[in-house]
Amino acid sequence: MGSIFKPKMPALPPVQPLPEPPSTELSDAEQKKLDAEFAAKERRRKGRKSTIKTSPLIAMEEADVQQKTLLGS
Repeated sequence: MGSIFKPKMPALPPVQPLPEPPSTELSDAEQKKLDAEFAAKERRRKGRKSTIKTSPLIAMEEADVQQKTLLGS
């Protein structure tokens, strides 16, 4: 009875080999372009850091939580 309700499966196609991975070598022009982009990102990042006025060197003080305020009374 098995052959009536379960027909035979067709054969699977053969597995094809994977394509060759792309080369990781960069030309001089591509390397210069990547270096320029990286330098531009670093400049922007340093520019933003200069606007932040806090420093890890400043001693952190505890907040005065014992004093009642108008919002918490």
